[in-house]
Amino acid sequence: MPNKSPEPVFQLIKSLTRSEKRHFRLFTNRQGSTEDLKFLQLFDALDTLETYDEAHVLAQVPALKRVQLANLKANLYKQVLSSLRVYHAGQNPDIQLHEQLDYARVLYNKGFYQQSLRMLEKVKQAARQVEMPHIVLLALDFEKLIESQYITRSLKDRAETLTTEAVETVEQLARIHSLSNASLRLYGLYLKAGHARNRADHERITAFFRENLPAVEDRQAGFFEKLYFYQAHVWYHTLDQDFRASYRYAQKWVDLFEQAPHMKDLQAMLYIKGLHNLLATLYNMLYYSRFMEVLRTLEEFAANQTRRSSPNTEILLFQYIYTNKINAYFLEGRFTEGLEIIPELLEQLEHFKSQLDMHRTLVFYYKIASLYFGSGEYAKAIEYLNLIIQHKDLSLREDLQCFARILNLIAHYEAGDDASLEYQVRSVYRFLGTMDDQQPMQVEIFRFLRNVGSIAPHQMREAFTALRDKLIVIAANPFESRPFLYLDIISWLESKISNVSVQEVMKRKFLMMK
Repeated sequence: MPNKSPEPVFQLIKSLTRSEKRHFRLFTNRQGSTEDLKFLQLFDALDTLETYDEAHVLAQVPALKRVQLANLKANLYKQVLSSLRVYHAGQNPDIQLHEQLDYARVLYNKGFYQQSLRMLEKVKQAARQVEMPHIVLLALDFEKLIESQYITRSLKDRAETLTTEAVETVEQLARIHSLSNASLRLYGLYLKAGHARNRADHERITAFFRENLPAVEDRQAGFFEKLYFYQAHVWYHTLDQDFRASYRYAQKWVDLFEQAPHMKDLQAMLYIKGLHNLLATLYNMLYYSRFMEVLRTLEEFAANQTRRSSPNTEILLFQYIYTNKINAYFLEGRFTEGLEIIPELLEQLEHFKSQLDMHRTLVFYYKIASLYFGSGEYAKAIEYLNLIIQHKDLSLREDLQCFARILNLIAHYEAGDDASLEYQVRSVYRFLGTMDDQQPMQVEIFRFLRNVGSIAPHQMREAFTALRDKLIVIAANPFESRPFLYLDIISWLESKISNVSVQEVMKRKFLMMK
């Protein structure tokens, strides 16, 4: 029976492109005859499999004994990585710079100190051009080692020059790390709990932000100092639901790349993430025209045949383009049309499942469920909401877990599943009790759905109207507007009041917004 456990070397081989596989075979030929290279035979055996099956591998390579397999897989893993390192060196300046540091070490070991110093000087200059001060510092440390041990007859006052360079580089790295630490921790808060739920959350997040974010002098700051400074502001204002401020800093993030176009290729991941965050703030602001402009920019970057492509950027482009395509359908109220992209989305999710993080997968499930809900296909909406609800790690996206349960509750009501509605209400109450996350909007919906069975048919419209009016008042409170970012419950209520579909209500709002 196939072994279903993850096998790193198998996953790595199955991710290789045709050209990467061809390069690997040429790479192995550098060692001469490949007939006796067992790791190459193992490579061929693994390459033919759809799922990892140890018994099949051993049958395919008769000369291979089971006791040898672990060591051979480790050797094959190392060989494939070495091949990929050489193959992709041209697209990764950090790989090239580290290689030159290795050459400088070789020259040093051979006693060619002047040649080694010249190589290190080139490394420093190139590293500064691509904003990699950590590599500059490695080169400086090596230079100091050489200068402190040997009379190299290098430039006068070399000791002072190297010391000054080292101090300035260390200070720059310290600023970058302080900013990136603050940005990362704020992003971690967002992934765990989403937007601020109340004033206590706001004050806690604001205090953390002010205590941990160092000031930045724009004229003196380097590319990454500005980038992490803008990132931290985007996460902070997103957490605090100040989307106008978030938009301002997300635009600064993207503008930074427009001012240094070469960085779009060198740091493609950070560029497209900036575009995605700009799109997210525009979506939350309902700024449709600008949203579509930025989405076109993202799609044009993805379609550009001259850009440097890598599996990492392709995965991110898939995530961000599909997320924002669905958001465009939400803004336009075209839920039924949006269903057309679900098959290709699911196919891509399956294709990238070994690389995708669970956070992004859960978000896609929620968006798919929302498309089905808006299209009136409540059973399908419940199917995808259950994939979120059944996820066991509740530390990830607590807010998504909460609102998946609320939408699931409403979907059961719409589906006419009265038998399980009372159970669903109790279940959601218990869950939110454990999450300490009952908000006025949720309480009002629960109260309504719990009592809906006792409302006479001719009184339903009046009941829906009363609930809508209560929620409009709740939504006016900045700290209570968070639930409405995930679930446009007011549009649903308006659909019940006017006896039209949710997507028809959304389409009308879209036409008024344009």
